[in-house]
Amino acid sequence: MSLADRIFVDMCRDIIDNGTSTEGEKVRPHWEDGSSAYTIKKFGVVNRYNLAEEFPAITLRRTAIKSATNEMLWIWQQKSNNIHDLKASVWDEWADEEGSIGKAYGYQMSVKHFYKDINREGLVHAFGEEKAASFKEENSGYYMDQVDRVIYDLKNNPFSRRILTNIYVHGDLSEMHLYPCAYSMTFNVTAKKGSDQLVLNTILNQRSQDVLAANNWNVCQYAVLTHMMAQVCDMQVGEFVHVIADAHIYDRHIPLVEELITREQHPAPKFWLNPEVKDFYQFTDADIRLDDYETGPQIKNIPIAV
Repeated sequence: MSLADRIFVDMCRDIIDNGTSTEGEKVRPHWEDGSSAYTIKKFGVVNRYNLAEEFPAITLRRTAIKSATNEMLWIWQQKSNNIHDLKASVWDEWADEEGSIGKAYGYQMSVKHFYKDINREGLVHAFGEEKAASFKEENSGYYMDQVDRVIYDLKNNPFSRRILTNIYVHGDLSEMHLYPCAYSMTFNVTAKKGSDQLVLNTILNQRSQDVLAANNWNVCQYAVLTHMMAQVCDMQVGEFVHVIADAHIYDRHIPLVEELITREQHPAPKFWLNPEVKDFYQFTDADIRLDDYETGPQIKNIPIAV
C-alpha cells in the first residue's frame, strides 16, 4: 500500500486524537457565513517521503496532479502573482479586480538580487550561452532571482548548504493579500555509493496548513518540483521532507477526515516525467503524469475558511 496514505492517516489520527483545539480563542479565519473557523492543531509535524521509492500521491482520494503542478509552475516558473496566468481557481478569494494577489508567491520569486559570487563561466554552465547573456552584470557580480540561483548552485556548487528559497519577506507582507503558507524550500545534495549521479533532497517549510484541503496537494507539488530540478541538473531524486509548523484540521472538516482515513488504501501510482525536457523553463503540466492511479472517490464542496 502507499506510504503516503499511511503517513496521511497517521498524521490525521494524531491531530484529531492528540491535538489542541482553538475553540473559543480569538482566531482570524472565518467561514462563509461569518462564524469563526476553529481548528484542532499539532505543532511541528514532520513527514518524510523517499521519492526514489514511490511518488507520494495519496490514494484515499485523487489529487489533481496536473492542476497542482500548474499552480507550482505559476509560482516557480512563471513567477506570477496574477490569477489570470493560472488555470485553477484556488486563488480567486485573494485576488483583486486586476487578478493580483499582491507581492506574494510568484512576485517574490521574480525579484532579482545581487550576488558577488556568480561568474560568467558558471552562468554558461548552468543556462547556456544565450540565457547567460541575459543576466545583468554589475560591479563584478550579477543580478539573479531565487529560482535561477537554485539552478545555478545545483549545477555549479551542488554540495553548498546555502541552496534555498524564501518568500516570507517581512518588508512586503503588508502588500500581500495572503501571507505565504509554504514559504521556504531547501535543496540538499548527497552522493550515492556506486552511482555517478548525485542525489537531490528537498525540504519544504510551511508555517500553516489546512490538512484536508491542502496537504497532499502541496506534497505532490513539491515532489514534482524536486523531480524536475533533479532531471534538469542530471541528478537522481532522494528524500522530500515536509515540515509543518501548524498542521490543523478545521472543525467542519473533522467528519470528512474521519471518513477519509477509513477508506481502502491502494498501491502508489507510478510517476512519469517527460525525459526530453532538460530546461526547467520548458516544463508544462503536460510533461507529468500519474499512471496506475487507483483512488477512492473525491470529496466535493469542501468548505474553505478564509
